[in-house]
Amino acid sequence: EMIPPEDVKLGGVTSEMARRWQLLQNLQDRNETLFYKVLIKNFVEMAPIVYTPTVGWVCVNYHHLYRRPRGMFFSCKDKGEMAAMAWNWPQSDVQAIVVTDGSRILGLGDLGVNGFGIPVGKLDLYCAAAGFSPSKVLPVMLDLGTNNEALRSEPTYMGTRRPRVTGPEYYELVDEFVKAVMARWPNAVLQFEDFSIDHALVLLERYRQHYLVFNDDIQGTAATALAGLYGAMRATGKDPRALAEQRVVCVGAGSAGMGVVRMIAAGMEKQGLSPEEAAGKFWVIDAQGLITRARWDHLAPHVRPFAREDQSHEGQSLLEVVNRVKPTILLGLAGAGRLFTEQVLRAMSDNCPDQRPVIFPMSNPISRMECTSEDAIRFSGGRAIFASGSPQPPVELNGVLHGVSQANNMYIFPGVALGAYLGRTRIITDGMLMRAAETLPALIPQQDLDNGLVYPRLADIRDISARVALEVIKAAAEEGRARGKAMERLSRSEQHLMAWIKGNMFYPEYSSLVQLPVGVQQ
Repeated sequence: EMIPPEDVKLGGVTSEMARRWQLLQNLQDRNETLFYKVLIKNFVEMAPIVYTPTVGWVCVNYHHLYRRPRGMFFSCKDKGEMAAMAWNWPQSDVQAIVVTDGSRILGLGDLGVNGFGIPVGKLDLYCAAAGFSPSKVLPVMLDLGTNNEALRSEPTYMGTRRPRVTGPEYYELVDEFVKAVMARWPNAVLQFEDFSIDHALVLLERYRQHYLVFNDDIQGTAATALAGLYGAMRATGKDPRALAEQRVVCVGAGSAGMGVVRMIAAGMEKQGLSPEEAAGKFWVIDAQGLITRARWDHLAPHVRPFAREDQSHEGQSLLEVVNRVKPTILLGLAGAGRLFTEQVLRAMSDNCPDQRPVIFPMSNPISRMECTSEDAIRFSGGRAIFASGSPQPPVELNGVLHGVSQANNMYIFPGVALGAYLGRTRIITDGMLMRAAETLPALIPQQDLDNGLVYPRLADIRDISARVALEVIKAAAEEGRARGKAMERLSRSEQHLMAWIKGNMFYPEYSSLVQLPVGVQQ
């Protein structure tokens, strides 16, 4: 067995999944065109192999699995040399860059350069789902050390064997990297992935008004969650305006959790609530229990607007909050395992007599999810509308097969990146992400809505990404940010723009001609 059964931290990754990953990697090394043909044609089956949950196993074992170089590595020893490294990279046209520092890989913690499996897998999805050309994407590892002593002592660990760089030096190194790659490829989309909680939001705010950057853990997860809630409104026969009437309990106050809360609150504001009214619809719980103003001085600025005013409820448990508040929506983004117990799930159902409870355990990998689809459906008596961060099987209960959805960021980030790149939008705004979230529910077939599904079919991912890209470009145009050929096509009609978007999407096929720049090999 490649994966011992007792290795539960990998959460649902089987030896067969690991075998398939290795087979696909070998195919990609030998025949990239065929690799992407297989991935696109069998996307629903292969996406969990090239990315979550299998990528978690890949990252844990990357120091044993590494075979061939791919992408770029920048380390703390390269200070002052990063611009030269970027300009010496042979590809002159890079359209998308995914970078991680390995400090918080999924729910697995600090994996150092072993986290490089994340940018590689993510960009495989960029190519398959959004049609970025494999020759024009760049996975990047920022090797700034690791605090994982077990990894540092591994003979085959490939990273810098030192504790993580911290403080001003950390930001100086990241600044240098961002300036280097954005000077070399100014039109590229730069995505930050799996940075630690203390750095993720700071880095996003540091660059988002100056470069074409976004953080999928914060913004992609948030837009995906909001899209799922709009889908849940459709599935229950409600108007999108019903979002403003929901009561939301969110377990997890990290960068991803609060990103989701802020995005949903923005959606509620769009449906007519004031910022204060929208914030009053949330109850946020962290490891210390319900967050109230009793610990105001110790709260991060982005958490404070959602701290409850009644300090007598400080630190209440999840079950206590559910029984008192009677929420209609329960979100899990803590990455701490099975927090949605039988008692919590039964209370969610019992306290929602007038509508189906919405339960989204969004943590990855499977071992870090707050509950399984089996738990949610069974303990709610089949009433729950369920979506999870990692794949879960449908559940049969009393002779009825209940569909479950996957709240997967791949519904959002490929299309957002494609739209931002083709639209030459300079930056990615909250309005563009909001439009992406609002687009998805309209793409869900009625048959799936009737079965309680809240996201479109992954088999249609390329059409979904193209539609999201179109709506992102339209949103950017309304904000005065879209430029170039996209605006020219949009000025004719949406049909012209859609045809142009699809015409720019890579599709794997064998070409009989090789195009070379003028003067090369002549």
